Amino acid sequence: MAACATGLQPDSAVVVVGSCMTDLVRIGETVHGHKFFIGFGGKGANQCVQAARLGAKTSIVCKVGKDSFGSDYIENLKQNDISTEFMYQTKDASTGAASIIVNNEGQNIIVIVAGANLLLNSDDLRKAADIISRAKVIICQLEISPATSLEALTMARKSGVKTLFNPAPATADLDAQFYTVSDIFCCNESEAEILTGLTISSPAAAGKAGLVLTERGCKMVIITLGAEGCVFVSAKEPGPKHVPTQKVIKPVDTTGAGDSFVGALAFYLAYYPNLPMEEMIKRASFIASVSVQSSGTQMSFPYRKDLPLHLF
Repeated sequence: MAACATGLQPDSAVVVVGSCMTDLVRIGETVHGHKFFIGFGGKGANQCVQAARLGAKTSIVCKVGKDSFGSDYIENLKQNDISTEFMYQTKDASTGAASIIVNNEGQNIIVIVAGANLLLNSDDLRKAADIISRAKVIICQLEISPATSLEALTMARKSGVKTLFNPAPATADLDAQFYTVSDIFCCNESEAEILTGLTISSPAAAGKAGLVLTERGCKMVIITLGAEGCVFVSAKEPGPKHVPTQKVIKPVDTTGAGDSFVGALAFYLAYYPNLPMEEMIKRASFIASVSVQSSGTQMSFPYRKDLPLHLF
C-alpha cells in the first residue's frame, strides 16, 4: 500500500491524496478458499485509476517502499496513464499491503498494513504544491497520516481547488477541521456510523447521519449504501435525498466499489462541473456497479470505452 496523492498535470483536473496497496473469519477457524491472487489497491491509487480510466488527467503524490511491490506499483500507475512524478520510494518502510477476504456473496473484509503510506509528509506535499494548486479536484483519505491529508486539503482549498474527502478508515475522533475544509465529504454507511454514533440500516437513517455531519460544517455529505445507492445532504438545500442505483443480481466482488464511485465522482466534478450533484451521483454509482461484476479491485474498474455513451 503506498500513500498516494493523485494530482492532475498543469492542465489536469483531479488530485488524489491517499494510499496505494498490494492486495493479497472467525477466530481459530481454518477454511478453504477458491482462488488467490495479488493485485494493486489502496484507496488513493484506486480512486486515481478509476478517474484516469474515465479520461481524467491525473497525478499521484504518494510514498511506497523501495522494494519490488513499490517498483511494480510505479509501473502499474504509469500503465494507467497516471503521472508518478511525485511518487516517492523510501527504504524506511515497506510498501503498504492489504489482506482481503471475499465471501461467496462478493462481500469483503479488509486488513491493511499502512507501511510507507504513513511516511508521506509535509515536505513531500510542498514538493507537489504546484500540481496540487493547479488541479480542479483533490481527493484525500485516511490511509495516510490524518495530519498529511488535512494539510493537503487545506493547501488545495487555499488555491480554490475542489476538495473531496473520503474518511476511510474512519475514526470516531476525526479532527473537526476535516468537516469544514471538505467541499464534499463522502463515506460509506459503516464509516458514517463510526463518525456519528448512529446506526444506519436504511436510507432514512443515512439521511439523519448526513444531517449530523452537515451540522459539523460539511457543505455536502454523500453516504454510500452499497446496493441501496447513496444518500446526499447539502447544507444549502432542505433535507436528505436518496439516489438509488441499478441492481446487480449477483455481485462477484465488492472490493473497491466505493473507490470506483469516488474516482468517478471526482471525474465528473472536474470535467462536468455543471451537472447537478444528483446526476453526478447516479453516473458514478452506475460505474461502481459495473466494478462489482468482476473480481479484484483495480482490475475490475471499467474504462470509458466500455461504458454507455450517455454517461459522457
